[in-house]
Amino acid sequence: MDATTPGPLAPDVLDRDDLRRALEEHDFAAAFSLIKKWGGLSQNRIAAACQLTPGKVSTIMNGSSRVTSIEVIRRISDGLRIPGHMVGLAARPWESPKTALQGPQPPTPDTGQADTDAVPWRPDATTGMAADLTRSDLVMDRRAATRALAGAAVTGAPLLDALDGWRTPAAADDRARRPGRLGAREVEELEATARAFRQWGRTGGGGLRRKAVAGQLAEVATALDEHQTPAIERGLYRVMAQLAGTAASMAWDVGQQRRAQDYYRLALRAAHAGGDTRFGANVLAGMARQMLYHDRPHDALELVRLAQDGARHAAGPRLRAMLHTREAWALARMGRPSGFHRATGQASEALADAGRPDSEPYWIGYFDDAELAGVTGGRLLDMARSDPQTYADQAADHIRTALNHRGPEAGRGHALDWIGLAECAFLLGDITGAADHSRRAVEVASGLRSGRVRAQLAQLYPYTVGDGVPRAIVDVRGSIRTLLTT
Repeated sequence: MDATTPGPLAPDVLDRDDLRRALEEHDFAAAFSLIKKWGGLSQNRIAAACQLTPGKVSTIMNGSSRVTSIEVIRRISDGLRIPGHMVGLAARPWESPKTALQGPQPPTPDTGQADTDAVPWRPDATTGMAADLTRSDLVMDRRAATRALAGAAVTGAPLLDALDGWRTPAAADDRARRPGRLGAREVEELEATARAFRQWGRTGGGGLRRKAVAGQLAEVATALDEHQTPAIERGLYRVMAQLAGTAASMAWDVGQQRRAQDYYRLALRAAHAGGDTRFGANVLAGMARQMLYHDRPHDALELVRLAQDGARHAAGPRLRAMLHTREAWALARMGRPSGFHRATGQASEALADAGRPDSEPYWIGYFDDAELAGVTGGRLLDMARSDPQTYADQAADHIRTALNHRGPEAGRGHALDWIGLAECAFLLGDITGAADHSRRAVEVASGLRSGRVRAQLAQLYPYTVGDGVPRAIVDVRGSIRTLLTT
């Protein structure tokens, strides 16, 4: 089946609670029986779609054989067009609005596309965009949230053209508004709340925390509809930018890629309206990272260049260093190791000039030597997958440095360090180390509600599969599978 072929299961079948539970628990005996009953598929058709033999499907359905192989789970997901998150996998390559997989998609918030993309950007369009996005999020039920997972991020020229307003001054805001009553103290309290929410975002997304961020964002948008003094208005737009950035990270972490991108665009516009070019550059770096996860390094590099250009005169050492690491990531994905090493060296030089973390905005204070080591190790690991002899040892050294200097407070970063170190050990043939690091990775990951961490664990899982693997690896495989299906 190619990437544009609709799956054989109707949307109402995938929406059944009994089927969802069976898929989440990897009870494929029950899942296949339900698909046969409600989806109208014979055992032979299920087998053909999933690239399994009819005999294999029969043994699964009668309970004689359990599905434990991630590769078989991928075949089932791809063959029946079951979204990856429903079976503990990362989003599958075919998941996009064009597949019509889950029936009608949730309505995209009416953000006034023609108005929001107009140049120069208008602040009133930004507040309208915030109101529409948060209203949609706050009333989204479970079914709508599930369907939102199919929304693919915009890439290429449509994405980059929509960001042209970043380069120009904001348009005048001449709306007739009610008098506002907020002062500097209230803005400071909102900033403190945004800071706390940002810390939440480092441990995962979704649930009540996501609703809390959306609710606070809606309140800020309402306050901006009143007539605030210029200084208060700038402060409110900066708070809006930080809240929207956190909402983007949370949406991405639960797999809602298009919604994450919408929030990133809102964050960039709000930073622009508030005159905060540094946070705007940080938002563009977040969008670049999203493109890199979607294997769009050229788009990512364009976004990083846009960030570097916009914050050229305002960025401090930590922000410059972080932007260089995103540049390095894109170059590595483009198969340009010399460019990767050059950009990584520039990141190290920039960070060497950094003072105390509180000398720059709090949201970039996390970027220190440990973070640089971690992201550099991750990029070396990317290259080690195709050339382990050259890069695996280097990747492991950098990741160990990160682990020696930061712990669970790093949230996702700490878990990803352990997963990366485990993969390095597998690539180097260090089975004992691989088992130890994988166990530690599962232990750390179990304390987070992060889709990105789960996706990386799913990539680690195939290393644990095979004939004759040691008992320690078999145990690790079981613990990873249990976590992915919980």
